Amino acid sequence: MTAGNVQATHIKNSLPELHRSLIDIVSAMNRPERDAEMLQMAGLTLERALFPLLVLIERLGPIGVVDLAGRVGRDYTTVSRQVARLEELGLVSRRAGQTDRRLREAVITAQGKTATDAVDDARERLALAHFQKWRKDDFDQLLRLMRMLADGLNEAGLARP
Repeated sequence: MTAGNVQATHIKNSLPELHRSLIDIVSAMNRPERDAEMLQMAGLTLERALFPLLVLIERLGPIGVVDLAGRVGRDYTTVSRQVARLEELGLVSRRAGQTDRRLREAVITAQGKTATDAVDDARERLALAHFQKWRKDDFDQLLRLMRMLADGLNEAGLARP
């Protein structure tokens, strides 16, 4: 048996555990209670469904509604209504696309940036509490491997950059 076959067998046998871990992480990240806690810590009163959209618009914007809907796994029309709500709240604005003027892109406003900065501060406090007992090299290894996984998924077309 070659080293490549041994590696392939090891990966194949380990995939169920990797998949369970990813499901656990995604489930934890998507819990309504987690978002509610972070919004409360940030001092924001925002509908929970709008919260991930606001963060993604700030991180990835300008971004089209179709792309945004795909990233959050929601219907385009639903996300379009939610982005309109964020616009009503003054947290985002919409404009014609830079490369295709027929498309509408969502862009964070100054008020929206202030809100996401408050969320970032809350996220930082939660993360520091969670990782405080981790060794530096364990945390650095996690960071490196997560980036490697994300980059690999992007290259394979399984995730969007």
